[in-house]
Amino acid sequence: MDRKKVDLTRLYEKKRTGSKISVLTAYDAPTARALDRAGVDVILVGDSAANVVMGYPDTIPISMDEMLMITAAVARGNETAFVVGDMPFMSYNITRAEAVRNAGRFLKEARADAVKLEGGGHIAETLAEIVRAGIPAVGHLGLTPQTASSLGGYKVQGRKAEQAMTILDDARRLEDAGACMLVMECVPDRLGTLISETVSMPVIGIGAGGGTDGQVLVLHDMLGIRSGFAPKFVKTYANLGEEIENAARSYCEDVESAAFPAQEHGFPMEDAEYERLRGGLK
Repeated sequence: MDRKKVDLTRLYEKKRTGSKISVLTAYDAPTARALDRAGVDVILVGDSAANVVMGYPDTIPISMDEMLMITAAVARGNETAFVVGDMPFMSYNITRAEAVRNAGRFLKEARADAVKLEGGGHIAETLAEIVRAGIPAVGHLGLTPQTASSLGGYKVQGRKAEQAMTILDDARRLEDAGACMLVMECVPDRLGTLISETVSMPVIGIGAGGGTDGQVLVLHDMLGIRSGFAPKFVKTYANLGEEIENAARSYCEDVESAAFPAQEHGFPMEDAEYERLRGGLK
């Protein structure tokens, strides 16, 4: 691979020139390696790992230790993409000192390039403390899955002008606090575009229309590996869930019929050595 390491300077340059920023999630080293080789700008190690790879019903249960382990695996598989580690629920909500400590672990232990935390103006000072500690921080507004229950569930945010203005004000507050990037999830297209035009930091949309500075999707959604509801904003680029199921079914049939393993899948033993083995049996 001949591309240079993606950093914030490059991401801001892409926004300035109108070049779109590509972001996908990853949760293991081989996937991170594939995404990096494909030219993805940013790999988000999302707390979506909770429900898409770990079997939790939502993002709430995943722990710091689990997120650090997954982020470290992604960082080991990646060479040049910008890696963002998602801070899990309650890892930054209690005290600012604890938030800074946990954010620092993502860089020090997991080798992420930045962290992401959800919430509006009420977390601005926490984000500022993280940034003051020398840790790049990404904001997340609109539908925030960690607090979806307080938003009335998983639904579009900012349809009404008053709520949209609150989200816009929150974006400004997060930028003033030092956020280096912003994820906008499930907001009307016009609001996503307006926020992208209003703030200088790159705005990455997921269900926020094509006017944002970049796009992010959950990898398993875009690959067709899912067990539940598929959001409207997802474009499926492959149907690997069906491919995996069909491959596993074929494997089971081959094992049951003794078609696998065949002779070419085994390792031979010289006749003389086998006879010596047999002769040594009591």
